[in-house]
Amino acid sequence: MELSNRNVTVYGAYGHTGRFVVAALRERGYVPVLSGRDPQKLAAMAGPHEVRPAAVDDPAALDRALAGSVAVVNSAGPFAATAGPVIEAALRAGIPYVDVAAEIEANADTFELYADRAKAAGVAVVPAMAFYGGLGDLLATAAMGDWTAADRVDVAYGLDSWHPTAGTRLSGDVSRQRRGGRRVRYAGGRLEYHDEAPSTARWSFPAGERDVVAGFSMADIVTVPSHLPVAEVRSYMTVEAARDVVAPDTPAPVAADPSGRSAQSFVVDVVVHRGAEQRRAAASGQDIYAVSAPLAVEAVDRVLTGRTRTVGVASAGATFDAPDFLATLGIAGVIDL
Repeated sequence: MELSNRNVTVYGAYGHTGRFVVAALRERGYVPVLSGRDPQKLAAMAGPHEVRPAAVDDPAALDRALAGSVAVVNSAGPFAATAGPVIEAALRAGIPYVDVAAEIEANADTFELYADRAKAAGVAVVPAMAFYGGLGDLLATAAMGDWTAADRVDVAYGLDSWHPTAGTRLSGDVSRQRRGGRRVRYAGGRLEYHDEAPSTARWSFPAGERDVVAGFSMADIVTVPSHLPVAEVRSYMTVEAARDVVAPDTPAPVAADPSGRSAQSFVVDVVVHRGAEQRRAAASGQDIYAVSAPLAVEAVDRVLTGRTRTVGVASAGATFDAPDFLATLGIAGVIDL
């Protein structure tokens, strides 16, 4: 399907992930329209791109930012502040919305507040279309295969390090404030807030065993059970990465190649359990922030070219053909255990 209009607004275009999104759109032949809250930062990176500043509390400015675009990618955290206003603008414009939110509560809000309206409008809204939330959901959906239900989904993150961006730190602060410092998990078919201390365990990744922090919940606890019939989703994070992201003096990512990617390596290992049976899907790559961009842009392209399974608010696994999506990006392999 050939598109005559290829303008895509990127909200938060000057952020760390936003810059990767802009580059990925250009690589795919789209025309990024740069938007965000800071006019000076937008002007500094404008180059050949059109710039449209917009504050989240200014609906008219957001409407101008999206005018004439065929989709919007929101890469501006904290998403507790930006997701709602940008979704509202997308619904007014009648264009698809994709974000890279890793904030559990912000993603839950998107499903709760916009499901009916987005479906009625026939607009695709795909939250957490990123490393956290989207990738794990695609892997879980691919691993699930022809199973109609499962007992549990385990998502283990094998990061060798995690140098957080300023946006990650700010989003984390907002999430902790919303939870009142409590922890969150998905068990018994619902999100649960609790005060249990984290524990460590050993996880057998495809390349070998590593120490992990158990119960290190990420956006997968929202995306996976939003469409897969599963009672529990457990998350694990390598201890090195868990220490990095909470340490106040961990530096931001540093580019290690011309594309701007850091040297960080990762593997995401997903195991779906049904009784005594297990199925696994795993993905590996470089730089968790950089990999969010091709995920989000592939999502935009598939929505605009009609390669979707639903409209309204839906996660990556519900919206797209998960095995085909992963195969297109070349980032996953599925192994039945």
